[in-house]
Amino acid sequence: MGVFGASALVLIGVVWWTTVGYLEQQTNATIEAQVTGLVEQYRQRGKRGLEALIRERIAVSTGVPTVYLFADRDLKPLAGNLDTWPAGEADAEGWYNFSRLGEDGRRISVRGQVFVLSDGRHLLVAQDQSRLEATRSLINEAFLWALGGGLLLALAGGFLMSYSVMRRIEAINRASREIMTGRLQSRMPVRGINDEFDQLSENLNAMLDRIDSLIEGVKSVADNIAHDLRTPLTRLRGRLENLTARPGLDEELRGELTSAMTEADHLLATFRALLRIARIESDTNEREWSDVDLHPLLQDAWELYQAVGEEKEIVVHLGTASGRLRGDRDLLFQALCNLLDNAIKYSGAGSEVLLDTTASGDTIDITVADRGPGVPAAERDKVLSRFYRSASVTGIPGSGLGLSLVSAIAQHHGGRLVLTDNNPGLRATLHLPALPPAEATPVVELAFAGAIP
Repeated sequence: MGVFGASALVLIGVVWWTTVGYLEQQTNATIEAQVTGLVEQYRQRGKRGLEALIRERIAVSTGVPTVYLFADRDLKPLAGNLDTWPAGEADAEGWYNFSRLGEDGRRISVRGQVFVLSDGRHLLVAQDQSRLEATRSLINEAFLWALGGGLLLALAGGFLMSYSVMRRIEAINRASREIMTGRLQSRMPVRGINDEFDQLSENLNAMLDRIDSLIEGVKSVADNIAHDLRTPLTRLRGRLENLTARPGLDEELRGELTSAMTEADHLLATFRALLRIARIESDTNEREWSDVDLHPLLQDAWELYQAVGEEKEIVVHLGTASGRLRGDRDLLFQALCNLLDNAIKYSGAGSEVLLDTTASGDTIDITVADRGPGVPAAERDKVLSRFYRSASVTGIPGSGLGLSLVSAIAQHHGGRLVLTDNNPGLRATLHLPALPPAEATPVVELAFAGAIP
């Protein structure tokens, strides 16, 4: 709108200057021609001839009113349609400007030229400027209306263009947000009109197709390796178990075989986690969803890991256990077990762990907080990826898949896993969509004293 307005002002200025300037030039040229003609007649016909010519022109004057005044050296009128020499002033270009009373009693602006004849007499030829001023005012008014209307049209056009552009950009942003939430199959919208936004969307879609194929290739390789190695590892573990069961086996050798079996179990657990993450991320998990009551779910997880915590002298507290959501109960229980297992694993003896829930609008937050070493802020996004382990937990056994599995389960349920500081320790929160109030049924809240604030 600003650029359009500036351009319109420049254009209107040029047109105004050209139009009004042309009219003024025409008026000036007419006055100069009359002065030249009258001076020539004075030279040829003298004083009486000039007086007669002035009276003749006044008598036949039509169109724009013209002022003629022939005066002596003392500016006393000799001939013309003015009774006295008008009081006025000359401008820088020598034009004489004054005013006189019109027939309707209003003051009329007059512009003319004064010529001093050879014998000292004065000749004034001027024209009424009322029509020129009226024309100028009409042009100014027309230009103001044109500028105002043009600016309104520019504002409306700019709004419509901005709305159209922002709507296309918002569609691309919406698709981008869906992709960032893990829906890699989403694509940028294409209208089919082959404009710049369609070309951008097509390029982004081609890039996403390529990225998706590469990611699927990497996942497929990892999943195939996990699937293919699980069977021989199971057979290997079975043979180790058979060897361990043989009578008369040396105790030292039996201990080594037991350690090997433990490592095999760890590898099998890793491969099972990889395969389960792959099934969850591909939405091919075979379990059916149902309405899940968090009260018994958290109660079961708490009872299971309360005993685990007692072995390490860690107290596991259960806060408010209420709320309902829709999802896979087994997957949600797996996520809680992983979070509680990590919290107990990385907490020292005499520490505390809290399992709690809070509801906020259409969201339920399930929180597991510990007093362990925590995760640095710079690594909190990284620990959600596969096999990444923070440097703060070096030396503690683990595969780096626990939080990855929890994050995949959260995304599978339309939520997300967020890690924050517990000062000290780590606070892992599952943000999950809750059932609408009309679908939820009241549950009894279960609280235990001594929860971590």
